[in-house]
Amino acid sequence: MSNALVPVKNTGTQGELAQLVSFNIFNEEYGVEVLKVREIIRMTAITHIPNTPPHVEGVINLRGKVIPIMSMRKRFGMAETESDSQTRIIVIDVGGDLTGFIVDSVAEVIRISGSEIQPPPSMASGGIEQEFIVGVVNRPDRLLILLDPDKMLSQTERQFIGEC
Repeated sequence: MSNALVPVKNTGTQGELAQLVSFNIFNEEYGVEVLKVREIIRMTAITHIPNTPPHVEGVINLRGKVIPIMSMRKRFGMAETESDSQTRIIVIDVGGDLTGFIVDSVAEVIRISGSEIQPPPSMASGGIEQEFIVGVVNRPDRLLILLDPDKMLSQTERQFIGEC
Protein backbone atom coordinates (compact mmCIF):
# COMPACT_ATOMS: atom_id res chain seq x y z
CA MET A 1 0.00 0.00 0.00
CA SER A 2 1.34 3.41 -0.93
CA ASN A 3 1.41 6.12 1.73
CA ALA A 4 0.45 8.55 -1.06
CA LEU A 5 -3.12 7.28 -0.83
CA VAL A 6 -3.49 7.77 2.89
CA PRO A 7 -3.83 11.46 3.77
CA VAL A 8 -3.27 10.93 7.49
CA LYS A 9 0.07 9.87 8.93
CA ASN A 10 0.69 6.14 8.70
CA THR A 11 0.81 4.78 12.22
CA GLY A 12 1.30 1.20 11.21
CA THR A 13 -2.38 0.31 11.64
CA GLN A 14 -4.83 -0.40 8.90
CA GLY A 15 -7.51 1.92 10.31
CA GLU A 16 -6.49 5.09 8.46
CA LEU A 17 -9.10 6.68 6.23
CA ALA A 18 -8.47 7.79 2.68
CA GLN A 19 -10.72 9.99 0.58
CA LEU A 20 -10.75 9.21 -3.11
CA VAL A 21 -12.29 10.73 -6.21
CA SER A 22 -13.67 7.86 -8.23
CA PHE A 23 -14.13 8.02 -11.99
CA ASN A 24 -15.02 5.70 -14.83
CA ILE A 25 -13.09 4.71 -17.92
CA PHE A 26 -14.55 2.08 -20.25
CA ASN A 27 -16.98 0.73 -17.61
CA GLU A 28 -14.21 0.32 -15.03
CA GLU A 29 -13.90 2.39 -11.87
CA TYR A 30 -10.66 4.05 -10.80
CA GLY A 31 -9.74 6.30 -7.90
CA VAL A 32 -7.14 8.88 -6.97
CA GLU A 33 -6.53 10.58 -3.66
CA VAL A 34 -8.80 13.60 -3.32
CA LEU A 35 -5.90 15.80 -2.18
CA LYS A 36 -4.25 15.32 -5.61
CA VAL A 37 -7.33 16.55 -7.50
CA ARG A 38 -7.32 20.31 -8.04
CA GLU A 39 -10.59 20.51 -9.96
CA ILE A 40 -12.96 18.70 -12.28
CA ILE A 41 -14.13 20.50 -15.42
CA ARG A 42 -16.38 19.74 -18.36
CA MET A 43 -14.77 18.78 -21.64
CA THR A 44 -13.48 21.83 -23.51
CA ALA A 45 -11.63 22.60 -26.73
CA ILE A 46 -8.10 21.20 -26.71
CA THR A 47 -5.23 22.67 -28.72
CA HIS A 48 -3.28 19.80 -30.22
CA ILE A 49 0.51 19.78 -29.98
CA PRO A 50 2.52 17.98 -32.71
CA ASN A 51 5.06 15.26 -31.95
CA THR A 52 3.60 14.18 -28.61
CA PRO A 53 2.78 10.64 -27.49
CA PRO A 54 -0.60 9.39 -28.78
CA HIS A 55 -2.30 9.70 -25.38
CA VAL A 56 -1.31 13.39 -25.03
CA GLU A 57 -4.29 15.21 -26.50
CA GLY A 58 -2.76 18.69 -26.27
CA VAL A 59 -3.21 21.67 -23.94
CA ILE A 60 -5.98 23.89 -22.62
CA ASN A 61 -6.01 27.36 -21.10
CA LEU A 62 -7.41 27.12 -17.59
CA ARG A 63 -7.79 30.63 -16.17
CA GLY A 64 -4.57 31.84 -17.79
CA LYS A 65 -2.53 28.70 -17.08
CA VAL A 66 -1.64 26.25 -19.86
CA ILE A 67 -2.45 22.70 -18.75
CA PRO A 68 -1.45 19.55 -20.71
CA ILE A 69 -4.32 17.13 -21.32
CA MET A 70 -4.01 13.34 -21.58
CA SER A 71 -6.55 10.73 -22.59
CA MET A 72 -6.84 8.05 -19.90
CA ARG A 73 -8.41 5.68 -22.45
CA LYS A 74 -5.42 5.99 -24.77
CA ARG A 75 -2.97 5.86 -21.84
CA PHE A 76 -4.51 2.55 -20.79
CA GLY A 77 -4.63 1.18 -24.36
CA MET A 78 -8.44 1.28 -24.56
CA ALA A 79 -10.59 2.18 -27.55
CA GLU A 80 -11.30 5.88 -27.90
CA THR A 81 -14.90 7.15 -27.91
CA GLU A 82 -16.56 10.47 -28.62
CA SER A 83 -16.95 12.87 -25.72
CA ASP A 84 -20.45 13.18 -24.30
CA SER A 85 -22.20 15.16 -21.56
CA GLN A 86 -20.57 12.98 -18.88
CA THR A 87 -16.96 13.34 -20.13
CA ARG A 88 -14.79 15.28 -17.71
CA ILE A 89 -11.23 16.52 -17.34
CA ILE A 90 -9.80 15.84 -13.91
CA VAL A 91 -7.01 18.35 -13.18
CA ILE A 92 -4.48 16.59 -10.96
CA ASP A 93 -1.27 17.68 -9.27
CA VAL A 94 1.39 15.41 -10.74
CA GLY A 95 4.77 15.99 -9.15
CA GLY A 96 3.99 19.66 -8.51
CA ASP A 97 2.65 20.37 -12.02
CA LEU A 98 -1.00 20.37 -13.07
CA THR A 99 -2.12 17.86 -15.68
CA GLY A 100 -5.60 17.20 -17.02
CA PHE A 101 -6.82 13.65 -17.55
CA ILE A 102 -9.85 12.96 -19.74
CA VAL A 103 -12.20 10.40 -18.15
CA ASP A 104 -15.59 9.06 -19.24
CA SER A 105 -17.32 10.32 -16.08
CA VAL A 106 -16.68 11.23 -12.47
CA ALA A 107 -18.59 9.06 -10.02
CA GLU A 108 -18.19 10.28 -6.45
CA VAL A 109 -15.90 11.09 -3.55
CA ILE A 110 -15.62 8.05 -1.32
CA ARG A 111 -13.99 7.28 2.02
CA ILE A 112 -12.25 4.00 2.55
CA SER A 113 -10.20 2.59 5.37
CA GLY A 114 -6.64 1.45 4.82
CA SER A 115 -7.70 -2.11 5.58
CA GLU A 116 -9.90 -2.11 2.45
CA ILE A 117 -6.92 -1.46 0.15
CA GLN A 118 -5.42 -4.64 -1.25
CA PRO A 119 -2.15 -4.75 -3.18
CA PRO A 120 -2.48 -4.81 -6.97
CA PRO A 121 -2.52 -8.24 -8.61
CA SER A 122 0.94 -9.53 -9.49
CA MET A 123 0.23 -9.28 -13.23
CA ALA A 124 -0.33 -5.52 -12.77
CA SER A 125 2.44 -4.81 -10.28
CA GLY A 126 5.21 -6.48 -12.28
CA GLY A 127 5.11 -4.27 -15.36
CA ILE A 128 6.84 -0.91 -15.46
CA GLU A 129 3.92 0.44 -17.51
CA GLN A 130 1.49 -0.43 -14.72
CA GLU A 131 3.45 0.70 -11.67
CA PHE A 132 0.92 3.51 -11.21
CA ILE A 133 -1.67 0.93 -10.05
CA VAL A 134 -1.11 0.99 -6.31
CA GLY A 135 -4.03 -0.99 -5.00
CA VAL A 136 -7.50 -2.42 -5.42
CA VAL A 137 -10.53 -1.84 -3.24
CA ASN A 138 -13.14 -4.59 -3.18
CA ARG A 139 -16.44 -2.69 -2.92
CA PRO A 140 -19.70 -4.60 -2.39
CA ASP A 141 -20.79 -4.14 -6.00
CA ARG A 142 -17.54 -3.42 -7.84
CA LEU A 143 -13.75 -3.25 -7.78
CA LEU A 144 -12.06 0.13 -7.57
CA ILE A 145 -8.52 0.41 -8.98
CA LEU A 146 -6.36 2.93 -7.12
CA LEU A 147 -3.93 5.01 -9.16
CA ASP A 148 -0.91 7.05 -8.12
CA PRO A 149 -0.79 10.01 -10.55
CA ASP A 150 2.86 10.72 -9.67
CA LYS A 151 3.80 7.40 -11.28
CA MET A 152 1.57 7.70 -14.35
CA LEU A 153 3.92 9.78 -16.46
CA SER A 154 7.23 8.89 -18.06
CA GLN A 155 10.25 11.17 -17.79
CA THR A 156 9.54 12.51 -21.30
CA GLU A 157 5.96 13.29 -20.36
CA ARG A 158 7.10 15.06 -17.20
CA GLN A 159 9.43 17.22 -19.31
CA PHE A 160 6.54 18.07 -21.62
CA ILE A 161 4.42 19.11 -18.63
CA GLY A 162 7.24 21.20 -17.22
CA GLU A 163 7.50 23.07 -20.53
CA CYS A 164 3.78 23.98 -20.62
